[in-house]
Amino acid sequence: MNNCKKMLCVVGMLIFGVLDLGHAEPVKIGLNYPQTGPYSVQGKAQLDAAHMAVEEINAQGGILGRTIKLVAKDTQSKPDVSTQNVLELIDKENCEMIFGGSSSAVAIAGGKAAKSRDKLYFGTLTYSNSTTDTEGHKYMFRECYNAYMGAKALGKYLLDMKLQGIKYFYITADYTWGKTTEESIRAFSLTTDTKRHRRHYVPFPGATDKDLSTALTWAKAVKPAVLVLVLFGNDMSRTLAMLQERDMKDLFKLIVVPNLTLGMAKEAGAEAMEGVLGALPWAWNVPYKYDYPQGKKFVEKFSERYNSYPSTSAASAYTILYQYKEAVERAGTFDSKKLIAALEGHTFVSLKDEQQWRAFDHQALQTVYAVRGKPADEVRRINSSRIILKFSIRWMDKKQHALRNSG
Repeated sequence: MNNCKKMLCVVGMLIFGVLDLGHAEPVKIGLNYPQTGPYSVQGKAQLDAAHMAVEEINAQGGILGRTIKLVAKDTQSKPDVSTQNVLELIDKENCEMIFGGSSSAVAIAGGKAAKSRDKLYFGTLTYSNSTTDTEGHKYMFRECYNAYMGAKALGKYLLDMKLQGIKYFYITADYTWGKTTEESIRAFSLTTDTKRHRRHYVPFPGATDKDLSTALTWAKAVKPAVLVLVLFGNDMSRTLAMLQERDMKDLFKLIVVPNLTLGMAKEAGAEAMEGVLGALPWAWNVPYKYDYPQGKKFVEKFSERYNSYPSTSAASAYTILYQYKEAVERAGTFDSKKLIAALEGHTFVSLKDEQQWRAFDHQALQTVYAVRGKPADEVRRINSSRIILKFSIRWMDKKQHALRNSG
């Protein structure tokens, strides 16, 4: 009888042990993204892709047997809001990792807040060199390319077009991304002389139509051959639309937008985008052009689920969640310091070709694509704004310039 009781006790312990394991607490991951503000289109893409990745990972058993619970907060593209969001996501929601941001100022602020709590922060769309340079630290990882990398690809294209020696004019968002992007474009286009190649700053966030109109008035007065719009999101698409409405596009030999996304191109419209030169780290047709199987699966599933093609912003959020999952599984823990070691120098393939988390600054080394807007007639003929961009060059330099190691 005693033996039976002991056996029942052991069986009960085993059953309850299995039940406890099956009901392990979800691991919370925070998305710090722009639900509102000038980058809201990019923010929605991040949220949509994050939901899809979480659903897939949970269906596979989660991370170390724990399902993911996504907790999202709106940054409004404001650094102070970003800081508060991250602290609340960690202190109140107990999130193990934070990712997101479609503004470098927001990502930098969020990254510092995460560092103060010994948690990792993965930047999605944060192109400022400063993110992993002067403002970088061991808890910050950037999945997209930086301004230097994009500018080097565009600079090669600009010089190949023999556009050196002519006048440029820069309209630049007045914050860290705008300034470091302009600096990088100037370096590779040989336009560092600010007296000859002038600039006009517009506020960020909160640029009004009047601000953008004033900038275009200056551009018209200066009469440059090349107009460089160091703007992003709704600010960029509004400015391009204004150029089209005012019949100003023909005043310039070339219009350059250093960082493009599909959402921005669609908002601006085919006529406004025609001939515009830009760079991006990924687009929905990259996997088909270069035959990347995982990328194709992502595009098809996202398109079916949301009835739209995924953008760079979506691809970045999706990639980050899988990179975090794999790092935790390699390390066998959620401990931040051990995850940093598991990520540094790690090479991976996600939605395009090979990428690598550069060990000393956590910048993801990767291919950069230079693109130009297709002729509007061609876009109208195929009746699809999703084919609005064509690829001009594909560039990757594994020995990309090493910016200062900020520790």
